[in-house]
Amino acid sequence: MKILILHNQSSGYRDGAIYDFLRGISTPENDITLRCFDKNNPRPEKLADVRDFDVVVASGGDGTIARVGYEMRNTGIPILPFPSGTSNALATNLFSPDEPHALAKQLLNMNTLDFDMGEISFAGEKHGFFLVAGCGYDATIMKAAEENKQLLGPMAYFQAAFMNPNPQKSRFVLEVDGKTRETEGLSVMVANFSKMQYEIALTHENMPRDGKLDVIVLKGENAFGLIPPFISTILDRNGGYPQRGDMVELMRCENLKVTADPPLRVQFDGEPCAEFTPFEARLLPLATRFVVSEACLEHYAS
Repeated sequence: MKILILHNQSSGYRDGAIYDFLRGISTPENDITLRCFDKNNPRPEKLADVRDFDVVVASGGDGTIARVGYEMRNTGIPILPFPSGTSNALATNLFSPDEPHALAKQLLNMNTLDFDMGEISFAGEKHGFFLVAGCGYDATIMKAAEENKQLLGPMAYFQAAFMNPNPQKSRFVLEVDGKTRETEGLSVMVANFSKMQYEIALTHENMPRDGKLDVIVLKGENAFGLIPPFISTILDRNGGYPQRGDMVELMRCENLKVTADPPLRVQFDGEPCAEFTPFEARLLPLATRFVVSEACLEHYAS
């Protein structure tokens, strides 16, 4: 195989696991190219010749993999997400191992499966996301967690949540597949894969291959009102599927437009943006081909 490894050196704890992985796939039959980038030297032209490769290894956090996946959308070239960020929720959703030699074996086995992805548009820009995009409280948490991610890892998000107990409440106008509705809340999130850190699920079902996006509106006057639905998401892991209560409103769609008064900050797959609402989101059906584990095949293929 001709293998391209694209590695974000600014992601995660910089522990060098990608180089253990590289040794695991180094065989006489494989032609391997390693390209690195970081936050000060982004990756222009790193994927310009991607069609010359049989598979791409995207090494970084969820935001890195979303950016690579969006640039490679609808190419049919498989991507192996290599979880080397502080947030690796996509790997959890894909039932991927986190040990480099196990990931090397997964690549050599080359089981693949196609998945939906989302596209978010705002301020004249377009970005892809596999997990969750949106505006409001979630974007505030992502922004507040940035400086502590390398020190605290996933716990940085919980710390940021406790430091922001009174997020901005806003009035939303949602256009859901062409139908307009108004509501109020702290955040509007659009989910493709629905499991976050520690397998906490935003919705009861995780269906990233069904041609729909999940829309989650977080309501309430402050963050403390979200504690009951948060507990419900934890109980979901045990198969109880409790109701989220009045603090969460759920919808499903292919296309969404969101305006907010006052405007709220936007984020996608853990990447906080400087821009604010309005934003649009749409589904890109089965746009990405991932190299997956046997457990992932068994869970999603049916």
